[in-house]
Amino acid sequence: MAMLTVMEAEVEASPDGQVSLTDPDARSMATSGRGSGIVGYNVQSAVEGEHHLIVAHEVVMTGSDRQQLAKMAVQARDPMGVEMLDVLADRGYFSGEEILGCEALGVTPFVPKPLTSGAKADGRFGKQDFDYLPDQDVYRCPSGALLPHHMTTTERGQKIHRYWDRASCTNCRLKPQCTRSVERRMQRWEHEAVVDALQTRMDLRPCAMRERRSLVKHPFGTIKAWMGHTHFLMKRIPNVKTEISLHILTYNMKRVMAVLGPKPLMEAIRA
Repeated sequence: MAMLTVMEAEVEASPDGQVSLTDPDARSMATSGRGSGIVGYNVQSAVEGEHHLIVAHEVVMTGSDRQQLAKMAVQARDPMGVEMLDVLADRGYFSGEEILGCEALGVTPFVPKPLTSGAKADGRFGKQDFDYLPDQDVYRCPSGALLPHHMTTTERGQKIHRYWDRASCTNCRLKPQCTRSVERRMQRWEHEAVVDALQTRMDLRPCAMRERRSLVKHPFGTIKAWMGHTHFLMKRIPNVKTEISLHILTYNMKRVMAVLGPKPLMEAIRA
């Protein structure tokens, strides 16, 4: 108990509430299993679409990918020598702020939006069933009623606009399929137009996530097979970064030799 009391103080003093006893830099990373996790590192990578080369990579200590999209997109764009870039990422990267940041950098993201509301699971209308009409600044609900703007609040530094119409909801025949409250309220981020544009792109490119899987799974499936599906051999983040950099360098060189052959690669290195 005395040992745990000391450990409790260390955990409370840690910025993220975690203390790793084997590697001070490692952190708990969520896995696909519910309530499960593994202590390790979050390896980010960007893979170009033509030859499946890894053009950028990073090792971070956060278990979430939500703040990594714009940073990795820029790291991929610069070595590829392009000004405009399409980026495909899974739903773990979805963040309104990151999507807005990508737009400002000349990067076009394709990221599926996670459904965080329980309305759909309960058989009720979700936000995607409501149409936003920018000319009138109103939402149109599935029954055709218009929900006008009522107020604007600030949450975590973001301006959120709120819309509702109690009169329309009171006698609406679709209310049981919509809300258990007095009226259905919609909220809209001040920059949600970039999210709407993203959803339109996703609808027009339904195979985007299949493309993403074929790109990013190839290099890391190969690297993990070489590693024997095991853990990093090194501890502390500088050493882990060196270890994964060597793996990626080896993968890229072998990939270039498979695409071009060894002689063109050697000539390019000499040049």
